[in-house]
Amino acid sequence: MKKVLLVFGLGLFLLASCKKDYTCACKSGGQVLTSTTIKDTKKNATATCDKNDIAAVGIDCSIQ
Repeated sequence: MKKVLLVFGLGLFLLASCKKDYTCACKSGGQVLTSTTIKDTKKNATATCDKNDIAAVGIDCSIQ
């Protein structure tokens, strides 16, 4: 029984950390200016998307 739980837990961990497609949308004034697809983990995709923010102009990018 312990081996089954160990294999199940390992499989769940691998599925949770796999790369998926995330959409990064950059908006200004409520309008979407650009939208790109990032294939990575959610943490890395969010970090990549946030690098596109331009606060001085009012452009905010976030994962959709």
